[in-house]
Amino acid sequence: MNVAALLDAARARGLTIATAESCTGGMVAAALTDVPGSSDVVDRGFVTYSNAAKRDMLGVREETLAAHGAVSEQVAREMAEGALARSAGDLAVSITGIAGPGGSEHKPEGRVCFGLAGTGRATHVETVEFGALGRDRVRAAARDHALSLLMGAVS
Repeated sequence: MNVAALLDAARARGLTIATAESCTGGMVAAALTDVPGSSDVVDRGFVTYSNAAKRDMLGVREETLAAHGAVSEQVAREMAEGALARSAGDLAVSITGIAGPGGSEHKPEGRVCFGLAGTGRATHVETVEFGALGRDRVRAAARDHALSLLMGAVS
């Protein structure tokens, strides 16, 4: 993923970006802000590792967490929409998943849910099963996938 090209495409369309990250702990925001001059495109990043942070910072509903768990498309949707509502961003991407080690029969290691919300567009959610690649590789794959979602939205 060419992050500079992503930023250039967003800049050309006059779009700003916010991130809402759980299992990646800010890796998407870091990748974006590693590029000099990104401050005109990147508005802010929310690292909401705990359920309390998801509720307090992004407005994820307790009912959603209780019914579906933190690693779910429903929570990814509320994270992305919450980041959009609580920022000056035109686009917000969210990530919540199980990087490992571990997982369960119902939510295995490597399952990551993504949300992409934008002003004037329907929120997109999806789940990717990266598999038990190991914590570092799952997190890197999730970061890269989120950046690809953003690139698709600004292209």
